[in-house]
Amino acid sequence: MSGGDMAKPLLGHRSTEADPSVVPAAGRTIGVLGSGDFARSLAIRLVCSGFKVVVGSRNPKRKACLFPSAAEVTFQAEAVKKTDVIFVAVFREHYSTLCDLADVLVGKILVDVSNNTEINHHRESNAEYLASLFPACTVVKGFNVVSAWTLQSGARDGNKQVLICSNSQEAKRTVAEIAQVMGFTPVDMGCMSSACEIENIPLRLLPAWKIPIFLALGLFLCFFTYNLVRQVIHPYIREQKNKFYKIPVEVVNTTLPCVAYVMLSLVYLPGVLAACLQLYYGTKYRRFPDWLDQWLQHRKQIGLLSFFCAALHAVYSLCLPMRRSHRYLLIETAVKQAMEKKMNIWVEEEVWRMEIYISVGIIALGLLSLLAITSLPSIANSLNWREFSFIQSTLGFIALVVSTLHTLTYGWSRAFDENQYKFYLPPTYTLTLLVPCTVILAKVAFSLPCIQHRLLRIRRGWEKGRYVKFVLPSATGEYSSGETSSNV
Repeated sequence: MSGGDMAKPLLGHRSTEADPSVVPAAGRTIGVLGSGDFARSLAIRLVCSGFKVVVGSRNPKRKACLFPSAAEVTFQAEAVKKTDVIFVAVFREHYSTLCDLADVLVGKILVDVSNNTEINHHRESNAEYLASLFPACTVVKGFNVVSAWTLQSGARDGNKQVLICSNSQEAKRTVAEIAQVMGFTPVDMGCMSSACEIENIPLRLLPAWKIPIFLALGLFLCFFTYNLVRQVIHPYIREQKNKFYKIPVEVVNTTLPCVAYVMLSLVYLPGVLAACLQLYYGTKYRRFPDWLDQWLQHRKQIGLLSFFCAALHAVYSLCLPMRRSHRYLLIETAVKQAMEKKMNIWVEEEVWRMEIYISVGIIALGLLSLLAITSLPSIANSLNWREFSFIQSTLGFIALVVSTLHTLTYGWSRAFDENQYKFYLPPTYTLTLLVPCTVILAKVAFSLPCIQHRLLRIRRGWEKGRYVKFVLPSATGEYSSGETSSNV
């Protein structure tokens, strides 16, 4: 990618007049120690942002061709002498090779961009270790959460935030100005003690998704085992029929909607529990239990996983007629009907059930798609709070109701058929109705005027047992003051 092409979308319409704090940073000389992928991407971005870049390398002649022509590639000692702000783009184990530059590094600002290979791999952070090697320098931790790809392709394709920490406010201000000119948003994380936490951030694999993913996998295993027993093990033991071919597609397809349906209800169940606690304690200022607080924070991820399972269920359902086993069974059924001379096999009730079941399922999937799309930051940022709340809360609850109708039309009257109870186990869809129906009934109860009014008062600051002043007229016509409990 050429420097000119990269600069156009990032800096072509950027005005430094609107933000005077970034003016002093533009045009200054920045040093980069290192010649790896990150150092090259950093040099390209700095050059395109209007900085003069000096790259320090142990082999400048061999590495010069890797950097843009506008960047000066020289020996490390020469590069350090020409600038006061230096990005240290080398690994922690190579910090000791810079000790020969200790004299020329005195008073410089060193920006440590390194990361570890494991969380808390060392007792002290890389930035603190670098500061201990060069006590005469000011070390700033920053840019480690930004990838080399983001530096080249632009902040629009990655996280725009640059986390910065240091014991020097002036050094943090200088690095923040550089980050702003480069198109990033600097975030002050405090003193150098925060460096360890900042270095752990890129090493965490989807931290907000860990609990929802384990929850989805747990539900999937439970429902899969349950369906396996009913659809495969039962006919094999009772009827000596080999139906293990159902495992890859049919059993999975029966399990996915169960997981999606229960996960969707788990998005709105913590809100119901939170409302119950507020009604019970009569205040909104009492903290929720930690488990409920964590549950509330993971609702977005749970909802997206629900949509993922529902989408897979739709794809699997479309592929059901493509299976060879389905074709064999269809031909076998047709032959049996021909031998029995059944000319009309139309069952009006079953036709209507399937039509309604498929139609309601499509509507439910469409609503889940809308919820998933509005959960994306780029879409959510374009909505005001009322719009976002309406889609996620009101339409989300409607999606839960429609999904319940989809489940009920699937079951129809089969829940009362004793042949559906394999090993005395009820059909799977009857189990999935427990949590969603509880949420729906609770939502209906909360909509009753007596409960809704009390809950609204609590959420506006009213507290049970809190005394308020009032004024009453006396027998002589004069007014006297008194107190009463606000829960009367």
